[in-house]
Amino acid sequence: MCLGIPGKIVAVGDSPMENAQIDVCGVKRDVNIALVCEGDPLDMLGKWVLVHVGFAMSIIDEQEAKDTLEALMAMESVEDDVSYFLYGKG
Repeated sequence: MCLGIPGKIVAVGDSPMENAQIDVCGVKRDVNIALVCEGDPLDMLGKWVLVHVGFAMSIIDEQEAKDTLEALMAMESVEDDVSYFLYGKG
């Protein structure tokens, strides 16, 4: 299964090439933001991104992120892998 998971950027490095840290349902994950960061990484703090295989693929708005997380949580009951993606556990 391929999923894009929404996460909120909570920490960044000194350059876009350094991993940032996102929060997904309380779990912190390191992701590469080079594809979406066009300037100072500090400007990315607090933004929501859609993450796939460790890379932030796009910036999304907070409502879209929350709607997507809600849909993914609803999928947990029928797809075991979703728990791993959301909470880092299966």
